[in-house]
Order: sequence, then C-alpha cells, then structure tokens
Amino acid sequence: MNSAKFDPEAQAEFLSAVMYYEKCQEGLGRRFRLLVESAVQKIVESPFIYRTLKAPFRRYLLPKFPYSIIYSIEPDHIRIIAVAHNKRKPGYWSNRFQNLQKSSDK
Repeated sequence: MNSAKFDPEAQAEFLSAVMYYEKCQEGLGRRFRLLVESAVQKIVESPFIYRTLKAPFRRYLLPKFPYSIIYSIEPDHIRIIAVAHNKRKPGYWSNRFQNLQKSSDK
C-alpha cells in the first residue's frame, strides 16, 4: 500500500483549514499543509499503529494543531475520511462512518 485518497469532504475540510490558518498568520497555512502531508505519509507507511476509533476506522492526532486525520485502511490505499478539528462539533463526521459501513456491507 503506497497511496492515500481524500474523500471530497475531507479534502474540503483540509483546504478550509489551510486557508484559515494562512489568514491568521502568513505561512501558518503552509505549515499546517506540510504537517498534514507528512502525517498522511506516516499513515501510509504504518497504517496499523494509530488508534482505532471504531473498526475499521483509525485516528492520527496532529502535533501542534488541534486536528485529527480520520482514515480507513482499504485493500489498495488509505482512505482519508476527515481532517477534523478536535474541539469543534465532536463526532460531526461520524455519519460518514455509517455511510461507509453501509456501502461496505453491500
């Protein structure tokens, strides 16, 4: 396994956070983006070492920023389900779990 794919909602969250941090301070959005890219690479390299939320979903806590990367391990890639703020609307993305579970049950 050597790739990760962002779900559209996760991609939108990621880009929104990058833009927000860049508005707060020039260069901060870039630092956030690089940190997320590095985290995704770590997940791809060792997907099983990060905490299981509710099988088959896992979470990587970002250092220095209050965000988590929520992902699942697919047969041929890592699926990024959310780039979630840790303090805002906890569990807002949990309905994505239900949607994924329903589609995998078929």
